[in-house]
Amino acid sequence: MKRVSVGIVGATGYTGAELVRLLSSHPQVEIAMLVSRSEAGRSLAELLPHLGGISLPTLSGLDTDALAERCEVVFLAGETGLAMEHAPALLKSGVRVIDLSADFRLRDPAVFQEWYGIPHRAPDLLREALYGLPELTPPEAYRYTRLIANPGCYPTASALALAPLVSADLVQMECLIIDAKSGVSGAGRSRVSVDYLFTELDENFKAYAVERHRHTPEIEQTLVGIAHQPVRVRFTPHLVPMTRGILCTAYARLKQPVALSDLHALYSTFYGGQPCVWVRPLGDFPATRHVYGSNRCDIGLTIDARTQMAVVISAIDNLVKGAAGQAVQNLNLLMGWEPTLGLPLSGIAP
Repeated sequence: MKRVSVGIVGATGYTGAELVRLLSSHPQVEIAMLVSRSEAGRSLAELLPHLGGISLPTLSGLDTDALAERCEVVFLAGETGLAMEHAPALLKSGVRVIDLSADFRLRDPAVFQEWYGIPHRAPDLLREALYGLPELTPPEAYRYTRLIANPGCYPTASALALAPLVSADLVQMECLIIDAKSGVSGAGRSRVSVDYLFTELDENFKAYAVERHRHTPEIEQTLVGIAHQPVRVRFTPHLVPMTRGILCTAYARLKQPVALSDLHALYSTFYGGQPCVWVRPLGDFPATRHVYGSNRCDIGLTIDARTQMAVVISAIDNLVKGAAGQAVQNLNLLMGWEPTLGLPLSGIAP
């Protein structure tokens, strides 16, 4: 079978480097082009020694014509605004695009501008883009798409935790509470701020963007698409002094009493046949270490009978299932391959 040639824009960032790591061992992929606007002409292994020993192209500048000539699929792993600037030209050239930024996740350009503070420069593509959360996206939708919006890490953990509840209309939708904690790699490799210094992070734990976080409308949009009715979430993220991982605790008030065994059966059925989601046995709750390095989302759940709250805990690796691994999963579905091809499903320990 012919291997698919891919390009990675933003190859020196945490997400881009994780894409390189995963795709370099993918049996059906050839990495044809690596792009870094600041490091063109250099070897990626020179900058990121953990990728040494892999045969990779030299880093190039961002040239959409060159990408279109060499690549069938391009991953855009840059900052907000980069994809909307360059995706139209790539798509026009016949290249399929998987965007790992937020540029094409929200369908309404007014909502994008409200939460991201900049006007959308390719609004005509927002309706076309497929929001690629594989466990919640119909498989047949991948057959007709050329542009995939890879979900954010927090929205992935949040939506997977709550989707079965809202789909079954078991909970009050007016205020779903999401309390999530992330490792610092979620901030990206290029962030230069006192807040991300080791001395500020070590022995520290803090909430941020408490008033409003830009992932809120993405989470709501995803859940509305499942619930088919208005949904409101109260989302609060926290920064934890660890490299990788997201632990998400979601709270939802039940409309009426539900047996815990029935709730567990609902989740097990909803995610039945989904190899990247593991609904753990009752009484067994996930931790970030369990999914470190894997493209898996682990889910544990319970019911607080006193308050009639369903409590659902999900754990993902923010760089794998929350970013690069999910992008590879989307590539597999786009190409008609097994969704787990080239992806690790077991974590790393110790």
